[in-house]
Amino acid sequence: MLENKRKCDRIFFSGDKMKKQYLIYADESHRKGKYYSNFYGGALVNYNELEIISNKLNLKKEELGLFQEIKWTKVTEQYLDKYLLLVDYFFKFVKDNKIKIRIMFRQNALVPQNLTREHEEKEYFLLYYQFIKHAFGIDYCNQNEKDKVILKLYFDKLPDTKRKNKVFKGYIYALNDFFCINNVHIYNEDIAEVDSKNHVILQCVDVILGAMNFKLNNMDKEKIPGSYKRGKRTIAKEKLYKNILKNIKSIYPNFNVGVSTSYRNDITNNWKDPYRHWCFKSKNSVFDSSLTKKAK
Repeated sequence: MLENKRKCDRIFFSGDKMKKQYLIYADESHRKGKYYSNFYGGALVNYNELEIISNKLNLKKEELGLFQEIKWTKVTEQYLDKYLLLVDYFFKFVKDNKIKIRIMFRQNALVPQNLTREHEEKEYFLLYYQFIKHAFGIDYCNQNEKDKVILKLYFDKLPDTKRKNKVFKGYIYALNDFFCINNVHIYNEDIAEVDSKNHVILQCVDVILGAMNFKLNNMDKEKIPGSYKRGKRTIAKEKLYKNILKNIKSIYPNFNVGVSTSYRNDITNNWKDPYRHWCFKSKNSVFDSSLTKKAK
């Protein structure tokens, strides 16, 4: 460990010219679902291309008459066609690997064992930390350690107290101890909370994340209370989810939304892939079949 720390110090203060900067937008959704919970989503972009990509997405929104913030919760039959076109446009950047999308969630049937009270109280931030640490494969983004990489992180407004949010950001900053081995560094001032209204890529993450939560928790099957029919909004959201899945399957034909995306015998695909899912499983978890969709 000491040897690694010295290596990190040498790289960090070596004065190497910075070659790359990456930005991760991060968001979270449903904490407790019927079958799946703790949804986290993120988009990684080359920081030098951020303005160009954002401008193109904002122009597309304007062309479609979407002048307000787009969100999964705003999807309706009236706006469905516009959302479909925007999603198709967004996925062009994903397919070109200009934007990397990562989605993490936990299956309720995989029940963690021996959790302490502290674990339960800090579940939200502990899982968020794991998402940032592992989901994007950052430890494989810099095969040439001579090139210094700066990682910036923009979180959609965190929902806890200022004190707890500050502690969480401290955990994220401490990831330097993990990433610096590969000459990847996080500066304290580059860990920020942002308003998604001002960040179109983050808005698109919200839509994709919401769609996955919608499907995995069988919200597409919900009916109007007292009726055997589904509501128009539910039907519209199902169509949007299917369009998102169509785009994903154009990259991975056999993609399964409810499981972790395969590395395909190459762990570096955790970084290389443009789109991935991660079904988080704690080390000491037990499978409870009574909590699965089949049991209900």
